[in-house]
Order: sequence, then C-alpha cells, then structure tokens
Amino acid sequence: MANDLTDPTEVAPVDAVLASFARTPDPRLREILTRLVRHLHAFVVDIEPTMAEWQAAIDFLTSTGHACTDRRQEFILLSDVLGVSTLVESVNDRRPDPAPAAAAAGQDRTESTVLGPFHVVSSPPRALGDTIDLTGGGTPCLVTGEVRTTDGQPLPGATLDVWQADDQGFYDVQQPEEQPAGNGRGLFTADADGRFRFRSVVPRHYPIPTDGPVGDLLRATGRHANRPAHIHFIVAAEGHRSLTTQIYVADSPYIDSDAVFAVKRRLVREVETVHDPAAAARHGLPSPFRQLRFDFVLEPAEEAGA
Repeated sequence: MANDLTDPTEVAPVDAVLASFARTPDPRLREILTRLVRHLHAFVVDIEPTMAEWQAAIDFLTSTGHACTDRRQEFILLSDVLGVSTLVESVNDRRPDPAPAAAAAGQDRTESTVLGPFHVVSSPPRALGDTIDLTGGGTPCLVTGEVRTTDGQPLPGATLDVWQADDQGFYDVQQPEEQPAGNGRGLFTADADGRFRFRSVVPRHYPIPTDGPVGDLLRATGRHANRPAHIHFIVAAEGHRSLTTQIYVADSPYIDSDAVFAVKRRLVREVETVHDPAAAARHGLPSPFRQLRFDFVLEPAEEAGA
C-alpha cells in the first residue's frame, strides 16, 4: 500500500523521493538528484510557499523556457543574474594559492570569468596590429600585452579570441543591420615573444536583455541590468589550460555592481591616455590615444588536471 505523504506518521516525503532514486545506475546522477531533492525540499519547508506562489514560480520558469530561441538562451541569462554562472565558473576554476614569490612576480595564473552570451564560434583571423573596429566610431584604443606561463616564459604562437561591444554598448550580433559581421571581433596569434597588439575602441557599459522574464525579475526586485565595460578573451596555447576571461575598464560605471557578478578585481585595468605622436603614427592611431595593457598567464595543462 502506498504511503500517504501528507501523514506525518508515514515516511517523510523527502525520504520517499530519495528512495525512488536509490537504484539510479549512474552514481554521479544519483548524487546530483539526491542533493537536489534534499535542498529543494528543505527550501520549501523553510519558505512555506502558498499554492499560488508555487504556481507563479512554475509559470516564471515556463515563460523563461518559451523565451529561449536558437539565438537567445533565457535560462543562461537567469543563471547569470542569480550569480550561478559565476559560481559554477569559480568552482571549476579553484586552484591552490600561488607561492608568495610567484604572486609577487606577477606569475600567478590569470583568473577566468564567464563566457557570456555573445561569443561566436569563430572570430575572423586578423594580423597583429589590425583593428577590430570596422565602423570607425568611438574613442580609438590600443590593446597590448603578452602571454606567458606561470614560470614567466613567453608563449609564442598563443591564440587570442577577442570580442567586445562597441562604443554604444552593442555587439555586432545585436545590430546586424547597423554593424558589419565581425565588428569588435578578432582572432590573433601572439608573436615569437608571446606579445600581442590590436586596435579597437574603448568599450561602453551596457544592459543585458530585459525584454523577457529575467527583465521582469530585475524590475520586480529593483535591480539594474547593467554590465561594466569590458573586453572578452579566450587565450589558448599548446600544453596549457585554455583561459576564458574578461578585462574590465577601471573607470566604467557598474564595476561594483555588475548585473551578472562576474567582475574580479585583478581583471580591472586603467585605460591610459597616451600623448606620444610617434607611437600614435606607428600604430595608425590619432594622438593622443587610449591604451589598455594586460598580460595573460596560463597554467600548464598538467597543473590544471591535477
């Protein structure tokens, strides 16, 4: 005879559900479901939702699914604004603290951040020094740096997949009729000394999409939808762990209140103003120009898998 799960003298609902998953063949799936059920049941007991509140939660998740298309993933956006995307990234990026000497020498590995929704499968290959600004708008900016390993050695031939919003805060895929495909994007290969450089514009802060259920959630909770200005990078080199990260503009609004909680202090950089006509001419930029410099440190693959 089946248990009456509403009768306190019977088996607790959570125990009955856990027992139903006890024979799950995949041990990792069994572990995940077990922990999920325990946390979810504890959550319900804690907040004691009314049936109307529970139905509203189900309706919200349903509408989130309906908002997903082949070009938009509203569940990822929801994960972002709840801080879960950053949490998952941080959990998977945990490593032992570097030795004090390595940290002091700037040889600690560069921190990773979330991929974001605007990455494309392949950025257009570009030569070092090329521009990724195809529209000629905004404040010209030179982005430079080098890629090295944790022992301080350069990584020649490292690849850098770059993408960013324009000076108005839009990515090319958001404005296909106004921006040419590939604007703000480039795939670069570091030189023999691990150095890279390219021209761009200083990116602008921008709001995440708010025309769906996630936007409704932000409005209902009085939260803003803005991300600080940043440039995305995927940096890769043979024998080393690939790095997905973002470099943030120091004086950008929302540095301290990123809507997706992805800012890490060591990834914030000043975009300096350079008064050097010779350097401007050498790089094909007006004088003065802005410059952002950031060095990437990749850890060996064997350390990443340790």
